[in-house]
Amino acid sequence: RSGDYLRAESFDGHGLEGSLSLYHRFNPDSQMPLNGILRVGLQSSFYDRDSHTSTAFILPEDQSTFHLRTGLRWGGKEPTILPDLAGELSAWYEGQFRAEPGYYGLLRDRYLESDSHLFWARGLLAYTLPRCQHNFSLSLTLGTSASADRLSAYRLGGMMPMASEFPLNLPGYYFQELSTSRFGLVEGQYLLPLDHGKHWYLMANASSALVDYLPGFEQPGHWNSGVGGGICYRSPSRVWKVMLGYGYGINAIRGQDRGASELGFLAQYDLEARHRSRQEAEKPTLDPLKLRGFNRLFRR
Repeated sequence: RSGDYLRAESFDGHGLEGSLSLYHRFNPDSQMPLNGILRVGLQSSFYDRDSHTSTAFILPEDQSTFHLRTGLRWGGKEPTILPDLAGELSAWYEGQFRAEPGYYGLLRDRYLESDSHLFWARGLLAYTLPRCQHNFSLSLTLGTSASADRLSAYRLGGMMPMASEFPLNLPGYYFQELSTSRFGLVEGQYLLPLDHGKHWYLMANASSALVDYLPGFEQPGHWNSGVGGGICYRSPSRVWKVMLGYGYGINAIRGQDRGASELGFLAQYDLEARHRSRQEAEKPTLDPLKLRGFNRLFRR
């Protein structure tokens, strides 16, 4: 809270979860898919004290939580840390319904809601310029909630792009440092190739968020921003992607000051990269004569 790790108010959690998802594509003949998604899940959570938890801190009751998520997604982004091409517009709802709501914490000063509701939307574009192979990505994510509590709120911070389906990254901050009930987050990243083979890249990224803090987590200022940079490597077959990066949290609170640093290392092995490369190689070559209609159209 406000950059401090309150160990006396922290505890361990263990979970077991199962889910079932249904996807329906509304436009099977279109290159940009429009999918409807319905996902239901059941999660069992068990809480324990650790050696630093205060004896006055009352743990939440062990929980069974039913999750419901539904949404519409036009386009999408593959789960890769450096996508060559992606585009997405999506809107989502998620409901969490607990079997054991109630008070917990120091003198039972906190409450777990019986149901919490999250609503968010995302727009995303990632593109690689054909000639120079510069790569950039931009995204905007907006979220609000009803009856959010400390275990269901939105959490922003850190640079962990594969930590969830919708990571809310802020370079330089602790992972999930900010607990919010509403937010708007804009993210940008640019990759500049450093060699002729386009394997090494110089990366720059930045994020900025306007937030409404969850009650109990308020701090001065509603804007939180972070910037970063680093070195990236892509193997010739795109199987390996490695990134070493630095992030600076401009508004992160540390004691009486603002500003925090992080150093991160990410590595990804893409199991489908070689398969996609073979598919591209097997595609028939386009006949330029068949494109004359398009040429006339664009000239006109």
